[in-house]
Amino acid sequence: MFVKEPRPGAVKSRLAARMGPENAAALYRAIAEEEIRRTAPRGDEYDRLFFFAPAGARPAIEAWLSGEALVAQAEGDLGLRMAAAFREAFEGGARRVALVGSDVPWLAREDVLEALESLAEHDLVLGPATDGGYYLVALKRGDPGLFRGVPWGTQGVLAATLERAGALGRSVRALRTLGDVDTPEDVAADWGRLAPLLPPAVRAAVASALDL
Repeated sequence: MFVKEPRPGAVKSRLAARMGPENAAALYRAIAEEEIRRTAPRGDEYDRLFFFAPAGARPAIEAWLSGEALVAQAEGDLGLRMAAAFREAFEGGARRVALVGSDVPWLAREDVLEALESLAEHDLVLGPATDGGYYLVALKRGDPGLFRGVPWGTQGVLAATLERAGALGRSVRALRTLGDVDTPEDVAADWGRLAPLLPPAVRAAVASALDL
């Protein structure tokens, strides 16, 4: 899982512009913690690594995710960082790896298991996001070519990745489509599910800022 230090001013800039950096950071932390809870493996189903950013935030991340296996994200764009994360996991002995972000609180352990199991018959598994990207990518071997030439941060990420997979001859399995939480519109659309995750003061502040 990719995570960021939930520090005001360092996460969810589009949300911070409407609700303030402190509330945006609190919302990100709540979303990430819900996803971490929901994707926790049972027994030895799979191991988890948390790739964190920025690299200098290790003390803060250790305090937040105490007892978890932590690795600093590599430098570079998202594609380079994801390729490096896959390489780290495979070099550590993993046979199948699913990489997820930390802004999809609806993601569940069952989705991760489905992705890993689907690699028995497919080269690549993607979890499509409603914004044109993907919330999960799973591989059974390192494949850095998949992450080259992708317009990160745009609505064309999923389409470009599928095009790269086709050009490389990779078979693809798609999971269910889920929405991430990046914009005020995302928060409004799922406020009924997001509100209970927030401390009362943050819940009230976000609701007021977004007229919810």
